[in-house]
Amino acid sequence: MKKNRTIIIYTVLIAILVMAVAYSAFATQLVFNGNAEIVSEWNVKIVNVTAAYVSEECEAGEPEFTDTSVTFNAKLVNPGDYITYLITIKNAGTINAKLKQAEFTPEASGSPAILYTTSGPENELAAGGETCILVKVEYDETTTQMPTITTRTITGIVEYVPE
Repeated sequence: MKKNRTIIIYTVLIAILVMAVAYSAFATQLVFNGNAEIVSEWNVKIVNVTAAYVSEECEAGEPEFTDTSVTFNAKLVNPGDYITYLITIKNAGTINAKLKQAEFTPEASGSPAILYTTSGPENELAAGGETCILVKVEYDETTTQMPTITTRTITGIVEYVPE
């Protein structure tokens, strides 16, 4: 009886071994390899600033700018004088952009005789496209006395995000 049991155990072990070899012969291993690369470019920037209009006797100065900031120094002489600056923004990247915010805030403690008016930019800026912001700096024409405070700064934030 013991001999029969041993034979049965060895037979089962041999059957399992044969089944394992047979399974290995018919099994297929599939291998997947992949690679991804981002080839787009985000590049929304300021490309030009010009004094589009300067009242007689006023000085627009030479505006300074980088890809992300603009500085101009307007010198106004008489009430009603104004200077307009044209700021050109370009989407030099490959991703369309949409305007997240455009906020222009004149300094609260500056001269109330200096007024700022802004317009633009466009809400959507396609890849390769351009838009402009117009900033008008004006000596309030209703001013009848020389103001004690003669300067006023404006801070503007324009933010584009991927569309």
